[in-house]
Amino acid sequence: MPTEITSLQIPTTDGRADAFAAFPDDGERHPGVLMYGDAFGIRPVLREMARELAGHGYYVLVPNFFYRHGPAPLIELPEHIGEEDRPAVIAQVMPLVEAHTAERVLSDADAYLGFLTTRPEVATGPVAVTGYCIGGLLAMRTATAHPGRVAAVAAFHGPVGADGPESLSKLTAQVHFGHAETDLTPEALTELNQSLDAAGVDYTSEIYPGTVHGFTMSDTDAFNPSALQRHWDRLLPLLGRTLTSN
Repeated sequence: MPTEITSLQIPTTDGRADAFAAFPDDGERHPGVLMYGDAFGIRPVLREMARELAGHGYYVLVPNFFYRHGPAPLIELPEHIGEEDRPAVIAQVMPLVEAHTAERVLSDADAYLGFLTTRPEVATGPVAVTGYCIGGLLAMRTATAHPGRVAAVAAFHGPVGADGPESLSKLTAQVHFGHAETDLTPEALTELNQSLDAAGVDYTSEIYPGTVHGFTMSDTDAFNPSALQRHWDRLLPLLGRTLTSN
């Protein structure tokens, strides 16, 4: 399906967040998906992933959630982020991550979801939220804060349990978590899944074999093509079950 990508400015309580959206170029309305990227920010690989998802019939909104520090790109990234580049890049993004408090996350989530309701290309009805790396935590916080609005949440190589088991009990969305082997031990996975069971969450949660943190991102040494495909194989059916055009 042909898709269009457009640059946007989203009004927030603290200014305007730069963002882009990818959506089918067919003049129809499609279910909304809020996509939180990883800490490295908006760059070509995120546009490629958003375009891929849009091609399956979704309006995909990707905000620069570090907009308070300036428009993307906030830091100069190498075309390919190798292991030798990672320490210097992480040193630049960690202050941005630390400044992005839970209060800011929730305030921005209100703005992003509200913005989706104003778009003529977005169908009425529930939305989904997906996130990568730190974006996985943002996706979780968005879903738990908007139980009547978010029907599905998916997070990949993200710290989804960072807010503790009590946050999981607030989930009403259907869930998929795709964990990296280097992020979660089998024992920690069991503990997380037991918390999801106790909370009555409709979920799948698994460690993707042979993966390291960041496995979905093709512009890094962490990239794992088979794990990226597994991510699509889990994400697309989840959205298909939970989102419908109206």
